[in-house]
Amino acid sequence: EKEGRIIIMPRFPSSSLALLIAAAVANDAMFAAAFVPRSVAPAMARRVAAAASASAVRMASSTTETTANGEASDSTKTEEKDAAGGPDVVPIPEAYETLTMDDVVSLCKRRGFIFPSSEIYNGFAGVYDYGPLGSELKKNVKDLWWKTFVTRREDVVGLDSSIVHNPTTWKSSGHLDGFSDPMVDCKETKLRYRADQLFCSPVNLSECGTEIGYVCVHEASDADMVKAAKKMAKKILKDAGKKGEGIAPFEFKDLTEVNEEVMAKVPSPGSGKPTLTMPRDFNLMFQTNVGAMSDASSVAYLRPETAQGIFINFKNALGTSRSKIPFGIAQIGKAFRNEITPRNFIFRSREFEQMEVEYFIPPGGEEVWKPYHERWMAESKKFLIDAGLREDLMDWDVHEGDGLAHYALACTDVTFRFPFGEQELMGIAARGNYDLTQHTEGSGKALDYFDDQTKEKYIPHCIEPSLGVDRLILALICSAYAEDVVSGEKRSFLKFHPSVAPVKVSVLPLVKNKPVLVEAARGLFDKLQRRWNVQWDATGAIGRRYRRADEVGTPFCITVDFDTIETDGSVTIRDRDTTEQVRVKMEDVIPYLSEKIDGY
Repeated sequence: EKEGRIIIMPRFPSSSLALLIAAAVANDAMFAAAFVPRSVAPAMARRVAAAASASAVRMASSTTETTANGEASDSTKTEEKDAAGGPDVVPIPEAYETLTMDDVVSLCKRRGFIFPSSEIYNGFAGVYDYGPLGSELKKNVKDLWWKTFVTRREDVVGLDSSIVHNPTTWKSSGHLDGFSDPMVDCKETKLRYRADQLFCSPVNLSECGTEIGYVCVHEASDADMVKAAKKMAKKILKDAGKKGEGIAPFEFKDLTEVNEEVMAKVPSPGSGKPTLTMPRDFNLMFQTNVGAMSDASSVAYLRPETAQGIFINFKNALGTSRSKIPFGIAQIGKAFRNEITPRNFIFRSREFEQMEVEYFIPPGGEEVWKPYHERWMAESKKFLIDAGLREDLMDWDVHEGDGLAHYALACTDVTFRFPFGEQELMGIAARGNYDLTQHTEGSGKALDYFDDQTKEKYIPHCIEPSLGVDRLILALICSAYAEDVVSGEKRSFLKFHPSVAPVKVSVLPLVKNKPVLVEAARGLFDKLQRRWNVQWDATGAIGRRYRRADEVGTPFCITVDFDTIETDGSVTIRDRDTTEQVRVKMEDVIPYLSEKIDGY
């Protein structure tokens, strides 16, 4: 009897007793004391009252830690506030500005996104392997692209052409004679560099303009190039006895723009001395042999791009799909380029994957092709944003004059500001009818089109939106990187859009030693597995499990607790970005997630 109230106490197991006390404390500490044996009630009441006045009771679903025998424990520090009150989430918008490529590479390896290829054999330059999470992310990106530009369109069909074509394909397309990069060699170290990726500048004294030497730096962001050049210039000043004197601003030129007189002064990145050759062309195609013989008749090439496979199948795709122009052929596939100096992780590698559409249109002047070109520019950018790219890191780069390929009518790149600088992410080109014309001449087969309405026969022009899968993966990881402060604690996580996130949902049973609870969680997990890639995590405190899911970009966590099996049949769904939690009926979980992940 307490304050005129009489409470008859039934017998409870110790675990149930602990839960009842915890639930009662929130409202009435003295009431909670009534649920303990009479002999310890006064002491328990004093302890409970003191605890209640010192701090609010922590929510079981966000603070429970499993002990060695699987029992729930509240010894873990609170990591997120009660969902009803709303967690305090303070974004750190400047986090991206301090992100480096070393951070990105480390994160990708640590979390299982991307590994160096053949690492146990000390790696292989310019080639990478996608890990458990990376392969899932890559698949989701390709699926989203295919659904956007093929499945959901009536004017685009798909294709999967071979990697090895008849060698004459590359003769006709111009790759055999002209697909090359300018290369320079260091005569002392025997190292090779792409000439258009090395930049030199004279070092001139600011007061008198006297030239005292040259610096040579790798292509990077403007700030990084200036920083590297200043470091080299400091040594040049010291060697010239001009230490401490000011220098004029650098005037960078890539090595394709310098003459022999200047090249004789430019230091090699390998030797530090002027030992570089003049630029010369280096063919980028990988050569192989097909068949039993290894002579000139068996020479073939791994495709350096996927586009030519589309052009040589133009007639096949047109006829079998019963399409009419304008229409497009889409393809996702591997391509190979023997890059002289692969750099910046997966941005420039020797084996990569492309997603391309060749969209065929009637011939004509700017009034014909330009509206199609602009439409594909708009649709391409929308896709990139929908996939999760940050729009503030994107821009346009319009190619003009010498920047255009000899056959192109126009080309505009979507650029992205990576940690190493702003670079091309995707190109949208108006290619004219160059490719179909070349293959018509090379094969002797007509690749033309007869228009039923105008009664004209012509070789179509095409618009080509071309996107590198690996570059997009890198841009998505960079865009997704985020930091914030949740209830006073700093958090680093990946903010992938749910449609491309490698793991869509993490299912978390509150405790792992209650068969009924675990069975309910497992049942939900098995259903979700039929729709999405989901993860099971039953180890550690709920808060810690949330953080593990956040780090790999999982957008939703579902906690199955005692209320799920005893009272309301609902689960707690926690949002990664806001950390807010909602209770959802078990039967409504899949419709709720489908709307969030798939958009319907």
